[in-house]
Amino acid sequence: MLSKDSLQFLEDLKANNNRDWFLDNKKRYEIFKKDYHQLVADFLDAMKPLDPLLEMLEIKNCTFRINRDIRFSKDKSPYKDHIGVWLSSGAKGMNRSGYYVHIAKSGSFIAGGLYCPEADDLKKVRKEIAYFHEDLEDILNNKNFKKEFGDFDRNETNLLKNPPRGYEKDHPAIELLKLKSFETSHKFNVDEVTKEDFVAKMSKKLILLKPLNDFINRALTLEE
Repeated sequence: MLSKDSLQFLEDLKANNNRDWFLDNKKRYEIFKKDYHQLVADFLDAMKPLDPLLEMLEIKNCTFRINRDIRFSKDKSPYKDHIGVWLSSGAKGMNRSGYYVHIAKSGSFIAGGLYCPEADDLKKVRKEIAYFHEDLEDILNNKNFKKEFGDFDRNETNLLKNPPRGYEKDHPAIELLKLKSFETSHKFNVDEVTKEDFVAKMSKKLILLKPLNDFINRALTLEE
């Protein structure tokens, strides 16, 4: 769980997203950071027994800096006003599928899969889908998966209008092959974050993503 004070800090930061305010509230930030890291530790304690591939993860592997990278952004706000928790078996520099928790007043969700892979990784995932789409379809059609996540997140930015190069339009998995990103998500109310059963409840949902993560990571590591 996360304290109400930590959520309030994020709200206040959103309304005062500048360096002067941040420095004036440095003590509040340090308390928030400790609370954030404890939340990550709780997720690791809950998820490691469910997915042994996460066993080597430490808190530092799963957190994000509060400073935004504004080099290529029109929004020059220096700080993030949300919390992210990323649990993945991939080592530094490796693109792997994993589990994600996003906490923000404007929209909180859990997610999993592979977000906007680079061209080489995208080719690997599509190749795996082309040959073993029945495996992926079984995962997506699992009743518990469908209840919580439904399907891959689909929108005009992550879906090709035409078949990708090298694949025929009548391929039985063509709608999956058209995807450019392979993530799925489940929204929740931010108020749930302050409840004692929050981590246990979300971990029970997140672990439903393990077969999907395993499928994607199998594709990414097959030629290594």
